[in-house]
Amino acid sequence: MKKYFILLFFITTSIFAQSESQIGWIAKFGGAVGISPVILFPNFDGINPKLNELGMNELSGPLVGWGGGGYAYVMIIDNLRLGGFGFSGLQSENNKSESFNNEVIYSIGGGAATIEYTFPFVKNMALSAGVILGSGSLDIDIYQNNGALEWNSVWDLVNEKTPSDYKEFSMKNSFFFISPIINLDVPITRFLAVRGGLGYQFSFGDDWEVGNDVELKNVPSELNADGFFIQTGIFIGLFAF
Repeated sequence: MKKYFILLFFITTSIFAQSESQIGWIAKFGGAVGISPVILFPNFDGINPKLNELGMNELSGPLVGWGGGGYAYVMIIDNLRLGGFGFSGLQSENNKSESFNNEVIYSIGGGAATIEYTFPFVKNMALSAGVILGSGSLDIDIYQNNGALEWNSVWDLVNEKTPSDYKEFSMKNSFFFISPIINLDVPITRFLAVRGGLGYQFSFGDDWEVGNDVELKNVPSELNADGFFIQTGIFIGLFAF
């Protein structure tokens, strides 16, 4: 399913890019910056069984993240625009088991460059297809405690080198990603536009670390940053659609 989505995406973009010079559509131009919240649909199958063991509710999509970025049309190539984009979001679950407070935080974020081709046959708005190329991280933080600590108590727990009621683990997967995207920008005025879009994030990199860069082995393969996402946004700039 994923490979057919990418193939159709690139074939469609190529056809319209070749047709532009033959039909003589007017090239679009302009640039903008803005906020761009994203709605992610991660696969939580790798972590939810562990949450069940702690008596917690399962994580479930969608995950809403905050983002922002901008773009500008490259006038040497009609209807091509380049830009940048960054985002981050999290979900958490917590409970109290006996005298312990438990919390698990799942967070994901990244930054990337964007390359888009805006179809010239669409008038008074911008329908674009392209890719996002970048890197990011998927983090899982686990906390367990039974109340407040004092400064000296923290160091005493380290020096004792024995199990304690206070536990904290930070796990991290750093990855590269590529995301085919389709966006529709609708101008409200010449200087303000709203966006809606759809994409799929393909991540590359399955190495995990825990704590201070200690290798983490045997992480479930389905625990990764792949998934569909919806991109929204409000952009301020100059729009000539």
